Amino acid sequence: MFKTGIGFDIHKFKKGRKFIIGGIEIPYEKGLVGHSDGDVLIHAISDAILGALGKPDIGYYFPDTDPKLKGIESKKILKKVIEFLKEDEYEIANIDNVIICEKPKILPFSDLIKESLSKILGVEKEKIGIKGKTTEGIDKYRDFCACISIVSIFKK
Repeated sequence: MFKTGIGFDIHKFKKGRKFIIGGIEIPYEKGLVGHSDGDVLIHAISDAILGALGKPDIGYYFPDTDPKLKGIESKKILKKVIEFLKEDEYEIANIDNVIICEKPKILPFSDLIKESLSKILGVEKEKIGIKGKTTEGIDKYRDFCACISIVSIFKK
């Protein structure tokens, strides 16, 4: 049995924070604001997996009102979501992701992001798609990063 889920996340950039995407730090003058490290890619993937499993979103399991979770590495969130996947006896067939931001460019880091996600998810890099897109100047502020993820899972 195959199931599919979709996830979305968006955060604003702010000076003084690290830009973490897919569990790695990308050199940039700003980072993403969030209760966690702001990793929009991992948040979107986590929500996509949870959606495929028919479970609530990451805010249910990791509420931004919990002071104990302040600054949590998003990798820890995804690892917990993978536990849910295994408990329900599913495996990842593939994940496709679109990262939307004007700067920095994502393409030069896509292989590093895939390697990081491959380790966290326990899947082959070939099952992970990473695409960087811009807003083509439509957004005058251009000071955010967003991600859309879709995941297909199958019963073991």
